[in-house]
Amino acid sequence: MVHSYKRWYDHDPLLMQVIELLKSYPNELKVQAEYFLKKVEEQVSKEAVDRFYDMVRPMILGNRWYDADPVLSKTVELLRVVPQEVQKMAADNFIAALKESGVVIEKGT
Repeated sequence: MVHSYKRWYDHDPLLMQVIELLKSYPNELKVQAEYFLKKVEEQVSKEAVDRFYDMVRPMILGNRWYDADPVLSKTVELLRVVPQEVQKMAADNFIAALKESGVVIEKGT
């Protein structure tokens, strides 16, 4: 059965939670977004991440909630274009990092 999702992250409840957390608390969670990017850069190099982001980034920025912040924009765009299994792993790691840093995560957020 093929599912049709409205948004690219609707297929995974945990990924939906991460996006909603980033959307609701962008300033508070920017450190976690930076940590996520740093971990990705350690795996493939900062230059590779920057080149990849340049390819997937929309030409016109400013219409979406995360466009105003380059860290959040890069984080969300990278999450958007990686395979679903990588999205799931990243969401799991993001939530685990929030819990480790003492951020309270409410159910249904």
